[in-house]
Amino acid sequence: MSFGEASAVKRVGDTTWVGEIATGWDIGGNADGGYTLAIAARAAAGAAERPDPVTVTAHYLAPARPGAVTVETQVIRRGGRFTTVAATLASADRPLLALLGTFGELGGYDGPERVDAAPPALPPPEECVLVEPTETFPPPFMGRVELRLDPGEDVFGGVSGPPRVSGWFRFAGGEPVDTLGLLVAVDAFPPTVFRAGLPFGWVPTVELTAHVRARPVSGWLRCAFTTRFITGGFLEEDGEVWDASGRLVAQSRQLALLPRG
Repeated sequence: MSFGEASAVKRVGDTTWVGEIATGWDIGGNADGGYTLAIAARAAAGAAERPDPVTVTAHYLAPARPGAVTVETQVIRRGGRFTTVAATLASADRPLLALLGTFGELGGYDGPERVDAAPPALPPPEECVLVEPTETFPPPFMGRVELRLDPGEDVFGGVSGPPRVSGWFRFAGGEPVDTLGLLVAVDAFPPTVFRAGLPFGWVPTVELTAHVRARPVSGWLRCAFTTRFITGGFLEEDGEVWDASGRLVAQSRQLALLPRG
């Protein structure tokens, strides 16, 4: 099942949308956070009548498992360029995710730019470590995307070091990554904490913010995620996503809980 099919929603009322969390998009039985965010953001974009999530913040309220979901949307403000929408993704028995996002239509900007950074230096995809799902770990979600990790940061190969993970991303089967797909990319990589010599385990997201800067061109995405502070039972991950043209297309910051060892 493609990402577009797995994240599809249908409007059934003035403010209500329905969809389904598909099987195979999970990590240890719980749906990937970027994927569930994309479902909610797709409904919110529909309510906004604008296609691109310029900035979205999600608070994760409960683990999401496969099955039917609803998304309740509320347009907070419609402006000339942007529309701000609040949305709640819920299963039959509980809310799963609360979103606040600003939506617009990216592209066509010809003003000044300054970028004091560059895409991560990576070996070619074929020389990087392919992350493939197994019956135990890595999880089924890894079969829905194609991740190729920098060999020097292969968290599954026992390589320890600074809490940083970088590599290449695309959807399995070559499905193009649009701006909603970027919400999956920013939460698709193994946790940075796995390189820090701490226990492997579920790293539940408390909050995830994504800034989408541009629509990506076709091809592999270069991604890098770093952590500076592992303290008080929490860690942050700062992410960058660059497209095949070398353009920064998304940034993210995530607050997550440490694995319980």
